[in-house]
Amino acid sequence: MVNTLRGHAAEFGVIAGKGLGKVGPLLAAIEQETTIPSDAKDMATLLGQQIADLDAKIKELEVKLTAAHKANPVSQRLATIPGVGPVIALTLAIEIDPAAFESGRHLAAWIGLTPKEHSTGGKQRMGGISRAGNERLRVLLVVGATSVINAAMKPGSKQMTDWLRALLMRKPRKLAAVALANKMARTAWAMMKSGETYRRQSTRSGTVAARPRFVT
Repeated sequence: MVNTLRGHAAEFGVIAGKGLGKVGPLLAAIEQETTIPSDAKDMATLLGQQIADLDAKIKELEVKLTAAHKANPVSQRLATIPGVGPVIALTLAIEIDPAAFESGRHLAAWIGLTPKEHSTGGKQRMGGISRAGNERLRVLLVVGATSVINAAMKPGSKQMTDWLRALLMRKPRKLAAVALANKMARTAWAMMKSGETYRRQSTRSGTVAARPRFVT
């Protein structure tokens, strides 16, 4: 809706920067522009009101989500995994029964984060992910993994582990994000299964990096 508002404003020569924080100044600029017809201004005002209503509803949902996350010990524990925030943690805690999966790999496969195998002539080739299973969890985990990679690429980031660095040297970022999401799912299963907590370990370079203390 913000992009719609920006697009309509641009048709009348009123340009604004991207971001929710620019909505107020944009509406003010539209109101002050004398060349914009009054009917168009009324529609811009209506869009602004709808955006404000959505903002208020989102804030209400965030309050409820935060409360549910804080009331769930499993969700709080899972949120310590890099890339796993309250939304992913609570989704995993509510929707996943670790006893229903033999291993973390089985959970990752169920979510749809494992590559498809193509074997011909005795040679094993791994293709793209299957995209089977729980699409919502798959999207959430890939988004979380992407945020970790973006943070890790910054100089001096503590998110850059030896494992992730080696992965990024071999794979494009999108494929690396899927591989990291796979690892996050397996780590989450291990934590839910064992009840153990997540801790950070030092890499060979001496920087602090996030790694589970158990094998998945």
